[in-house]
Amino acid sequence: MSGKLIVFEGVEGSGKSTQLLRLQQWLVTHPMVQKLQACDVVPSIITTREPGGTELGKALRSLLLDNQSAALGAQAELLLYAADRAQHIEEVIVPAIEAGSWVLCDRFIDSTVAYQGYGRGLSLSLIEQLNAIATQGISGHLTLWLQLDAEQGLTRSHSRGQLDRLEQSGLTFHQQVQQGFETLAEQHPERIVPIDATQSEEGVAQQIQTVLEQRINTWYGRYLQIY
Repeated sequence: MSGKLIVFEGVEGSGKSTQLLRLQQWLVTHPMVQKLQACDVVPSIITTREPGGTELGKALRSLLLDNQSAALGAQAELLLYAADRAQHIEEVIVPAIEAGSWVLCDRFIDSTVAYQGYGRGLSLSLIEQLNAIATQGISGHLTLWLQLDAEQGLTRSHSRGQLDRLEQSGLTFHQQVQQGFETLAEQHPERIVPIDATQSEEGVAQQIQTVLEQRINTWYGRYLQIY
């Protein structure tokens, strides 16, 4: 059985990275997942991110997020994200899914639509074409959208200290990004599950765990009955 790509999305400061690691730690101790791993249905659970999930991606991440890259044009930015994704898909995501493993990914195609499409104002059809090429048609099996107001998210980011190039973009830009995520969630309700990220870290984690338990039963119910 093929594996699963589970994506975390959201505006800056929504808690994606924290919740991704919490989910990974919760999954490896969950009885249902342990049963699936014991019978080699789900060989492993890996965590990764975009940009930066490969050696090439790390170099691209530095270019994309370093404050010294402030003059980077919107189209160049879009193409760098596409290059990062193409390498990430080929080197990490596809091999893992083909092996039956789960991939927990911090950002994926929806971020490109939200940031470069709605935020930068680039052509949504062009972005769709680039995403299709870079992903080899993979869109993810589940997207956990950590829903948070852009202004509140930026306040959280500021409290962490130094901001990267994207975080330093103005509030209007981030509100447009937020609108992008909201539109995507309306367009793809079968894939994108909104998570109330205004709650405590524990409260957000519990919401995510509830969703995953439901999906595990849907995806692997017959295996769990057999084993």
